[in-house]
Amino acid sequence: MASMAFSSAFSAPLHIFTQAKLQSSSDSSYMPFLKASSKFGSSKSAFFQHGFSVQSSNVSGFVSKSRSFPMVYARAATEKSIHDFTVKDIDSKDVSLSKFKGKALLIVNVASKCGLTSSNYTELSHLYEKYKTQGFEILAFPCNQFGGQEPGSNPDIKEFACTRFKAEFPIFDKVDVNGPTTAPVYQFLKSSAGGFLGDLVKWNFEKFLVDKNGKVVERYPPTTSPFQIEKDIQRLLAA
Repeated sequence: MASMAFSSAFSAPLHIFTQAKLQSSSDSSYMPFLKASSKFGSSKSAFFQHGFSVQSSNVSGFVSKSRSFPMVYARAATEKSIHDFTVKDIDSKDVSLSKFKGKALLIVNVASKCGLTSSNYTELSHLYEKYKTQGFEILAFPCNQFGGQEPGSNPDIKEFACTRFKAEFPIFDKVDVNGPTTAPVYQFLKSSAGGFLGDLVKWNFEKFLVDKNGKVVERYPPTTSPFQIEKDIQRLLAA
């Protein structure tokens, strides 16, 4: 599907971009994103309801105002699907993503030292436990490109996720999600759903929802919590 131009109502100047400080006991870095944090995983989901809204959110003391925008269509970059890719897992073993055919996937770039880490890992683990027997998988890709917040080795990351948060979903090799060394799987994800901020992944815990045929159907910004995506996951599982 071809990318649609924004309406004149959304010809926002560059000054709308800001630095929102994520405050936690372990993270005092700044995360760049729009003043209005977008929430795709709601009843106004772009994929499920042909439109989306940017609603009020409060993340680590960051409060945004509600705004509405026209629909943004995902770009169908190629005929490929997520199932065409092979990646390395956290133990450096090759994994063909074709093994996930017929399953709904939530793909997330994770980090261990981010202000969003605790809430996201906790909620992701809850969703995985709830829906894993219904054909749902979470694929976590560690990334150290945002504030250097995933500095550890693969064994360190595995120990952190599996011991502290009891994560049972697959965790893969550390990757780059932006720039010239972007992992091929993330090139595919971003080209399939560019989002209204463009192709760049904005921060840790950006999320892509992929249907049972391996196609990207939704993209969520870092400030969208996993629980806010649950209804969209349910719809995909029922499809």
